[in-house]
Amino acid sequence: MILMQLSSEQQQKLAAPLKIGNITLNSRVFQSPLSGVTDLVFRSLVRRYAPESMLYTEMVSATEIHHLQQLPQVMEIEPQEQPISIQLFDCRPDFMAEAAQKAVAEGAKTIDINMGCPVNKITKKGGGSSLLRQPVIAQAIVKTVVEAVSVPVTVKTRLGWNEQEINILDFAKGLEDAGAAMVTVHGRTRAQGYNGSACWDWIRRVKAVLTIPVIANGDIFSVEAAIACLAETGADGIMCSRGTLGYPFLVGEIEYFLKTGETLPTKSPIQRLQCAKDHLHHLWEYKGERGIFQSRKHLAWYCKGFVGATELREQVFQIRSVAEGENLLDRAIATLQNHPNCG
Repeated sequence: MILMQLSSEQQQKLAAPLKIGNITLNSRVFQSPLSGVTDLVFRSLVRRYAPESMLYTEMVSATEIHHLQQLPQVMEIEPQEQPISIQLFDCRPDFMAEAAQKAVAEGAKTIDINMGCPVNKITKKGGGSSLLRQPVIAQAIVKTVVEAVSVPVTVKTRLGWNEQEINILDFAKGLEDAGAAMVTVHGRTRAQGYNGSACWDWIRRVKAVLTIPVIANGDIFSVEAAIACLAETGADGIMCSRGTLGYPFLVGEIEYFLKTGETLPTKSPIQRLQCAKDHLHHLWEYKGERGIFQSRKHLAWYCKGFVGATELREQVFQIRSVAEGENLLDRAIATLQNHPNCG
């Protein structure tokens, strides 16, 4: 049993609520912020299967918030999404504090600061993982935001800039000293991007030097992977990222296992495609024609693990309307229902 990988002490801890600063969460499983993915529609699907997990918005630029008269759509949250955090990025402490106050006014239960994004357009502006090379600025950002808001301030980061500059132990300790209430560590360097394997052992080392909660992230594609990571790292919780692309059920499956010690059945191809239909329809309702084009990548992620998936992926990338997408998915569902062995 995968549960046997966890000590009895770990099992008890992971089934219990998690205290982050002045709030308490009833789940230790988190849905990672993902740019271009974790909009309101995606989050609603994750929430359907994970009623108590912390969700995150897509990351938002504090500079953009400062200059805009209206808050960007990515900051829109609904009451039923709680608990939810708004993730911010920037290199200016004053802009970050201002943005954090606006995020709290929108209903954010925590403010998460992105210090891990490896994308050039973010790092060139001094945000994301570039802050791993600027620990003094990183600490100033955390300290300033903590002083500006009453909710917990958390950070998501990586191991270091590259293999030669792995500085996560000192960096994370500096974040804690500056007032961070929780740190999530993706077990890769900035140079790795999403290549290679996440090094969970570094997360274990971070856990050993911090007193605040440490959340493990990286290569969590199944319940089994989540438990293996938690067993190896001793982390206080787990954050799912790419594992939920085309499979928004994963957060709930891990949450259920940690609380009950039992595994839920993996969703069938038919169930995944039915969820894809919901995703498509709600994106269209929320964003109109723009939502149709954004849905293509999501639909493609759902199309895997069954006969005809490759062809269906190619077809959904061409859809121009809800009806066209629904017809494609309905035909695929009917084929799987009539030929169960294809799934």
